[in-house]
Amino acid sequence: MKQPVPAESASDFIDAKINSLGDWRGKTLAKVRAIIHAADPDIVEEVKWMGTPIFSHGGIVCTGETYKSVVKLTFAKGASLPDPSRLFNSSLDGNVRRAIDIHEGEKINEAALKALIRAAVALNLKGKTASKPTRAPGKSRLKADG
Repeated sequence: MKQPVPAESASDFIDAKINSLGDWRGKTLAKVRAIIHAADPDIVEEVKWMGTPIFSHGGIVCTGETYKSVVKLTFAKGASLPDPSRLFNSSLDGNVRRAIDIHEGEKINEAALKALIRAAVALNLKGKTASKPTRAPGKSRLKADG
């Protein structure tokens, strides 16, 4: 299994990716990257899966993918996040992920995107800090035959 690119190198990789695009997609990826960091300064940048930018804090928050006609932000646990502004417009049928497809010329609702980022981080951290239920001593999950 391939290891993710180290954080320092990941940021450089994402910088290079933005610069290499040289069009609206690079500008859009740069803008959403800035919004993500403004929403949570503790976001860690990674690169996985053949060069996909990943934004993490306590787990994956979202990816920042670029395609020919769209910049896609895929939220790893998007189906569990509140989206009152209805930013999610892609991958709506899945049980776990949700995505935002941003097309050329579309305006980004910065406040709503920041709220989604913060909610995703909170969900990730909630899973990290919650204590696991313990079983009473002497109790077994196995049923006795009988």
